[in-house]
Amino acid sequence: MNKKDEFVRKMHSELDQWNNEIDALITRADKAEEQVQTEFRQQIEALHGKRDEVHKQLYELEQASENAWEDMKLGIEMAVGDISEAINSAISRFK
Repeated sequence: MNKKDEFVRKMHSELDQWNNEIDALITRADKAEEQVQTEFRQQIEALHGKRDEVHKQLYELEQASENAWEDMKLGIEMAVGDISEAINSAISRFK
């Protein structure tokens, strides 16, 4: 397996993990008080947007040539850091 394929596989695994964490946040939001639910829902929508952007970038990377994917990798890594931080923030905020 080449580096590009390994990276893509790793990113898909992270997307799956984020989906599970977002689903857990949705479950917690459903059980929260109304005011907290609103805040929860806003954060969840933002997380969905960030996740969808990473998914789009990952699709574009999968379609890229072997030479071009290295250039795209940095942008995805930055987006991954951003969404990971956002998810961790939401989890700790709504404990």
